[in-house]
Amino acid sequence: MTEHLLIFARYPELGKVKTRLAAGLGEEAALDIYRQLLDHTQAAVAPLPIESTLWLAAAPPPGAGPLWPGTRQQLQPAAADLGQRMAHAFAAAFAEGAQRTVVIGTDCPGLSTDILVAAFRQLHGHDVVLGPADDGGYYLLGLRQPQSALFEGIHWSTDSVLRDTLARAAAAGLTVALLPTLHDVDTAEDWRRWQAATPE
Repeated sequence: MTEHLLIFARYPELGKVKTRLAAGLGEEAALDIYRQLLDHTQAAVAPLPIESTLWLAAAPPPGAGPLWPGTRQQLQPAAADLGQRMAHAFAAAFAEGAQRTVVIGTDCPGLSTDILVAAFRQLHGHDVVLGPADDGGYYLLGLRQPQSALFEGIHWSTDSVLRDTLARAAAAGLTVALLPTLHDVDTAEDWRRWQAATPE
């Protein structure tokens, strides 16, 4: 397929997911919320008629089945930072023949199928598509070909990630499309804010 979606995720295990969230709500609550986010992300991805790969941050526990049955899953390589792991996943997709590749995480409860469709559509006319997160990062990145400069020298998990990525894209002469700004759920405050904004 010419379009490929990459999903960066963790297997839902107690004490191994959403550690910042667990610090405020406890490990059991953090695991439950992460499962909700995983299910939401899977529901947003499912209608897309494209190739998808789950890139797991760590090996599943012994005897565990596939995280999303029917979806290919691979293990993220050992690397110095998130940027190197994303660059690896993009390179693998392009090596398989993808012409438009998008990566997402599993922390964004505002993600929708429509947003994913829009991301791939924007890649028909832009080199890069970004989904800004309101904490200064991004919840989605799409490329038409490998762009190693976008992953180098970025201070990951800080409020400068989006700004620095846009600066590197501009320096490389790349055209960029921006999607709607959404927020990730990383802390107890993030979760409470999302719950307050969600209709009953």
